[in-house]
Amino acid sequence: MAALPEPPVDEAAGMAVQDALRELVGESYGWKIAATSAAGQAHVRVSGPLPGPLFTRFRYEPGDVLPSHDLHMRVAEAEFAFRLGADVHPGDDVLAAVEALHLAVELPDSRYVDFAAVGPAQLLADAACASRFVLGPEVPGWREIDLSTAGTALWINGAEAARGTGAAVLGDPRAALVRLAAELPRYAHHLRAGDVITTGTTTTPPTIGPGDAVRADFGELGSVSLALR
Repeated sequence: MAALPEPPVDEAAGMAVQDALRELVGESYGWKIAATSAAGQAHVRVSGPLPGPLFTRFRYEPGDVLPSHDLHMRVAEAEFAFRLGADVHPGDDVLAAVEALHLAVELPDSRYVDFAAVGPAQLLADAACASRFVLGPEVPGWREIDLSTAGTALWINGAEAARGTGAAVLGDPRAALVRLAAELPRYAHHLRAGDVITTGTTTTPPTIGPGDAVRADFGELGSVSLALR
């Protein structure tokens, strides 16, 4: 679609549409944070990150072959994802509630023809471009790792397509998690035990297509691979 027939007037209204979408789609298991890099914010014309649900129906495992015929954005993102071991309420230390850090790949997608032009309210209504997601291996000893300098690379069909670091994610993926925990109460939500939170792309997202093999390489921390049907 070009835009919603009655677009939400502000971000609160956009989040209300997202909540209604969550009820229709069903189970979710956490959150994504879109537009956590300066380049990403400029591309979709927003002033800050946007939260969206991770839907169980779009969750995959490393090595899976994912459907790709209906992908509109056709990009892949190498991301750091946190898994919580406790609920987080306003004023709580969200980092203390983290049970594990995982490597991950997101294939975001939008239902808009020109998602870069619709603005933050409609992007929130579109679940912040939530779509297919692959949760990779847990990272041991992550609390001692400087994620801002952790290198990442995306390989498509055996060729390197993009390279970056955790610094692309608001300076550090931890900062994105802290920001989400502070923002969600504005919309009557909070983080819960068991939630997975993926913090945004660490590289410029390369283009992907049907039949491609995708590997996100996090150096010594490990990698996540998938294929597109």
